[in-house]
Amino acid sequence: MSIVHKKFLSNTTFWRTTQLTLVIMLFFGMLPSGSALQITDLYSHQVPVTNESDAERNRAFGEALAAVILKVSGDRRSLEIPAIERALADAQNYVEGISYSSELVRSEIEVDENGDGAQDQLPIADPGSVVDPVLDDGEPDAPVAAEFLEQRYINVDFASSLIDELLVQANIPVWDSNRPSVLVWMVLQDAAGNRSFLTADSNPEIIEIMQGFASNRGLPIIFPLLDFEDRRSLSEDIIWTLDQDAITTASERYGADSILSGRLHFTAGGELVGLWQFIFQQESEVFDGFDEELESYINQPLDRITSQLSSYFAFEPEAASAQVVRLRVDGVGDLTAYSALLNYVRGLAVVENVSTAALDGDRLDLQLDLLGDSRQLSELIDLDRDLLPISSSSNVFGDDPLLHYRWTR
Repeated sequence: MSIVHKKFLSNTTFWRTTQLTLVIMLFFGMLPSGSALQITDLYSHQVPVTNESDAERNRAFGEALAAVILKVSGDRRSLEIPAIERALADAQNYVEGISYSSELVRSEIEVDENGDGAQDQLPIADPGSVVDPVLDDGEPDAPVAAEFLEQRYINVDFASSLIDELLVQANIPVWDSNRPSVLVWMVLQDAAGNRSFLTADSNPEIIEIMQGFASNRGLPIIFPLLDFEDRRSLSEDIIWTLDQDAITTASERYGADSILSGRLHFTAGGELVGLWQFIFQQESEVFDGFDEELESYINQPLDRITSQLSSYFAFEPEAASAQVVRLRVDGVGDLTAYSALLNYVRGLAVVENVSTAALDGDRLDLQLDLLGDSRQLSELIDLDRDLLPISSSSNVFGDDPLLHYRWTR
């Protein structure tokens, strides 16, 4: 008896939940022009463990700290910096708390019974592999049984202040928890040339890989509904040709901040060959995809765009020159709105200090001391729907830049 494929019990739960949420938001017109999402648990990570020994716990601390630094920085190269390597060796110094948990994991097993009823050992299959139906050798599938195993985990919480201080000392930019969303369109082609949209039912392996990456790297991924409207706007062939205009138009209903489109061909020789297109800030970048393993094929473009987004939005608090900005906000009609606006602005990662400069009716002027610059502030605000820019705003107020918005919450 051997384990052939191990997976968590919920194969398509995330996909179906995402679809239901999008259906509700689209029906009620709730999707904003930007779909940034607040990422939680940036400074926490869960690691599988075999026991609760000190040695296993210390191993898990190092793995968890590496994962957290990767989430907070957004760039894999940060793990190669000597200061970070030293910190990983003493990861327990950054731990704020731990807890243990367990989960039932379903294991599918192939069973080969011989004449006396014994079960022979079978080779372990690659859980990331995808079998092209065209390559089916015609042999009947081996009998499959299933059993449930308990997987133990350690949940590690790190002190955010210590992690931020570590990154600042290592000159690594910090990526705020408010992050741009990525809408993913994907079409698959088998060796016979048949094309189909990526769905949870047809290719759960790919969905699970993307979900795992999104969770581990703090990247908000949105999957399209692929309902009547989507299929009327986009066909498999349009995605396959990476038609930027058609894809951008069809994506508008989702309000995503960026769009990743991909095509994947399963060759007769078992290779994965494709092409990717990433659309961000009205610019498009196309790059190749080639691999023999499904997980690495999917993770490569996701890692690439995560690094690109983090380099755009992350900032170095102590390396950036302090800048003062005047933020003018209309629509602040009462004390509740005033309090909500202040809390919102103070929560922006690049804002170090907030003070009220002027109040005139429902217009409020705030003076902001920034850790970064006004461009980074504008980009963070644009990720949300709480402040909408007023096009008639001036560029400067005295010696300070002036940003003019309307409060919509």
